[in-house]
Order: sequence, then structure tokens, then C-alpha cells
Amino acid sequence: MRKDQLLQVIAEWLREMVFPPLTHREMPSLDLRKQRAILAVAGPRRAGKTYYLYQLIQDLMESKGILREEILFVDFEDYRLQGFGPSDVDQLFTAFQRLAGHQPRFLFFDEIQHVPEWNRILRTLHNRRSYTIVVSGSNSSLLGREIATELRGRYEDILMLPFSFREALRFHHVTFDAALFHTSERGRLIHAFDDYLQFGGFPETLAREGVLEKRKLLQTYYRTVFYKDILERYNIKARPILDQMIGSFLESYSTTFSISTFEKQLKTAGLTGSKRTISNYLQFLEEAFFLITSEKFAYSQRKRMMNPKKVYLMDTGFALLGGAFTENRGYLLENVVALELLRRGRRMFYYKGAQECDFILQEGRHPSEAWQVCWEVTPRNEQRELKGLLEAMRQHKIPEGAILTYDQEEVRTVNGLSVPLVPVWKWLLLSGEEEK
Repeated sequence: MRKDQLLQVIAEWLREMVFPPLTHREMPSLDLRKQRAILAVAGPRRAGKTYYLYQLIQDLMESKGILREEILFVDFEDYRLQGFGPSDVDQLFTAFQRLAGHQPRFLFFDEIQHVPEWNRILRTLHNRRSYTIVVSGSNSSLLGREIATELRGRYEDILMLPFSFREALRFHHVTFDAALFHTSERGRLIHAFDDYLQFGGFPETLAREGVLEKRKLLQTYYRTVFYKDILERYNIKARPILDQMIGSFLESYSTTFSISTFEKQLKTAGLTGSKRTISNYLQFLEEAFFLITSEKFAYSQRKRMMNPKKVYLMDTGFALLGGAFTENRGYLLENVVALELLRRGRRMFYYKGAQECDFILQEGRHPSEAWQVCWEVTPRNEQRELKGLLEAMRQHKIPEGAILTYDQEEVRTVNGLSVPLVPVWKWLLLSGEEEK
């Protein structure tokens, strides 16, 4: 790595960097001055991780009295840092010392997964006990549950997803108050929710005007994930199989995915893919933050692993690349709920017996709530939705159940049991505490 390039990168940070306008993210409150463990911010590409690092830096500078010269920010997606490795770390700090006159106190490393042996570098820096370290990355290997043993106990993680509905409203400068949910404001919020449901929560997508422009941007995101985060990272050989899988998920999200059934579909299409290959590719798509999954509820981990997973897109905007909005609106609604549950840190499963229920939520070691998601409860589907919900509650002794809808709000009484119908848009606007 050339020293002049490192000097240029650091000089731009210290002397020229101007923060863009930031939308405040609803993340845990942090005082980095007291942070001892490495803090990792992981999530999909373009979800706002870099801007969240800026938010943390701004808080240090504006609220905590930390000077910019005490902070080192490095974006490892900068083309000038291509090839940066463990042997260049000392040069990086030497360059900072030369420009700032002292060593930094706070280290912010953006997209750290591009650096070979990044976990060893972080361990070495953390062992010096001289720095507060914050990193970001677009691969789930940065999440604590997958982190190398050498960093366990020195590492905390934050999952950064695309904007929540609350954050999307804030991005568009739309204010909301629970006291106004039953006034004319309701229509305005529902209109905003329609956009969120269709186009998702990627910040740059929200900033674009028109369906075509939004779709083009989402297509760019998809290609980046496909080529950089999956094909290149995992050295995929059977690309046609991966193409078929992704195409299937873009058309059929919020549904269970059977590896055996998909293997047969591949054979019908003239392709050969083993169950192991299909399982691996599903894992790669999760690790690249393109999908999330839920398992069939069972107390036995072995039973959960044996059953098909339910698959959701990491952002509902991706559905624009595979199918029409109006045809899959119920699935979009369920997908939004799954993402919000993940955002709130809820452990979720699905139920399948004689009937089906979309979500079983676990609190501690026991199931605590059962939820159905339905665009609209009508005389035609009411029995199916209620039977699935009540069967899940009865089988697993779950005390609470609800049906989340597009905009129905009432209470149905079934066999003496009250079942609330709750609009998804309204539930999304409640904080985690209000939800409980």
C-alpha cells in the first residue's frame, strides 16, 4: 500500500469531509466514550450503515466534545485502499500521526469485510486498549453469533436494516402522533404506508422519484449483492441454479421453501443441483442479507432443522424485480411484519399443523404470541385465518393472539376468546414498548 494514498485518504477525512444530511436512526442509545468492546454494525448494502457511523461521529463531536482530530474514519470500499491488508495497519496509524500530530482515540472502519484477516486486525487493535473501535460490514460474518472465537467476549453487534416505517416517515419529514390515528391524518399515513409497502425502506430508493427510477436503483442493488456478495465471495460455480433460486424467491416470498421440491423443479428445467448445493446457496443468500428465514416451530432444534424454512425478502422493494405489487399484496404485508420483528429482536417461527399460522413469537423459552397476517378478513377467508390462529394457540398453550391486517381495526370474539384485528401500519408506528 502506497503511503501517499493513505495520507490522501486521511487528509480528506480530517480536512475536507462534510457530513451529508442525516435521518436519525432508531438504534440503541450509545456513549462511545464508555464503549469497551468492539462495536460492529452489520446489515445489507445501502441500508444506511455508513450514515449511522456518521451519526455516531456527529454525536461524539457535537454532544460529547470530541474533536475530529481524535477520530479516524476509513471507508474500505474506497478504490485507493484496494489491497489493504494486515501489513498496512501500522502505516495507517503512522499517516494519521503525521497529519493529526497524535494517535486517534476512536476508530471507525466502514465495510471492514473487504480487508483480509480483518478479525485478527481488530483483535490486535483491541488488545492495545488505546482505542474505541466501531466497524461496519455487509456480511453476516460480522454478527456476534458468527464471529471468530478469537473475538468472542470483545465484540458487540448491531443489526442495521433498511428504514423502518417510522424512519421512512421521518426521512420524508412526515410527523405522526398516536392521538391523530383516528383523524384525517390516518389517510395520509396509509398513503405513506402504501409507498413503503411497495418500494421498501432503502434510503436512496425513498429519495428517488417515480416507479421506474426506484426499480432501476433496486436492480442495481440486486446486481451488486448477486455478483459481489455471492458469486465472487463464494466462488459460485452453478450460477444457473442460483439464478433459478433467486427468481423463485422474488416471485414467491413469505412462503415455505422446500429444498426437495426445488430440486425436482430444477430437474424439470434441465438443471442438476444437489440438496447440499441448494441448502448452501440458501445460506449464502442469508449471509449476504438478501433473505431472512423463519423455522417451523418445534421445541426440538433437530425437528426445526428438518422442516422447510419460510423465506422473506430483506426489503419489500426487491419484489418489484419479480412480480406485480397488486398480485402479492398479502405476502408483502407479511414480509413487512417479518422484517419489523427482526428489527425489534423478536424470535419468530411459523406454525403448520392441520391449519397454518404465520407467526409464533417466543419469549424466553416459551411461545408467547401467535399472529396471522391477512390483507383483509372477509367472510370468505375468516374461518381459515381464525382456525389457523386458534389451533396454534391451543397446541402450544399460547395466551395471546391477533390478526394483523392492512387497515381493519376491530375485535372478533370466537368461542369466548377476543381476537384483535390490528392494522400493520399502526403496529409499525408503535415503539417496542408500546407494542407490549
